[in-house]
Amino acid sequence: MTNLIIAAVVALVVGIIIGVLFGRSGQGASLRQRRAEQKIDELRGEFTRYQAQVNEHFLESAQLLERFNSAYRDVNDHMARGANRLCNDEEWPESLGQDVSGRIEHSDSDSSEPPRDYAPKADPKEKGTLSEDFGLPKGEKRPA
Repeated sequence: MTNLIIAAVVALVVGIIIGVLFGRSGQGASLRQRRAEQKIDELRGEFTRYQAQVNEHFLESAQLLERFNSAYRDVNDHMARGANRLCNDEEWPESLGQDVSGRIEHSDSDSSEPPRDYAPKADPKEKGTLSEDFGLPKGEKRPA
C-alpha cells in the first residue's frame, strides 16, 4: 500500500511538473502571437495612414492642376483680347486661324487622328514595317 501511495505522489509531482512546463511553453507561444498581432495592427495603421496621405496628395494635385489650367485659360483669353483691341490689322486673326474672339478655329480638313508611330502600307499585299524581312532583298532572311 505504501508503494502505491508513493507511486501516486510521484505521478502527481511528475504531472504537475509536466503541466507547468507545457503551461510556460504555451504562454511563450501566446506571448509571441500577441506581439505578432500587435505588429500586424501597427503595420495596418501605418498602411492606412499612408493610403490617406496618397489620396490627399492626389486630391490636392488635381485641385492645383485645375487652378493652373484655369489661370492659363485666363491668361490666354487676356492675351487674345489685348491683341484684338491693340492690333491695327483687322486680318491678323483670320491669318492665325482664330476668330475675332481669340478662339482657335478648327477647319474640317484637320484630321483628329493621332500621329502614327509606324509607316502605313500603300498596298495591302505589301509587307509591313514590323515584318521580319522588311527592307531586305527578296529571298533573304535575317540571321537568327
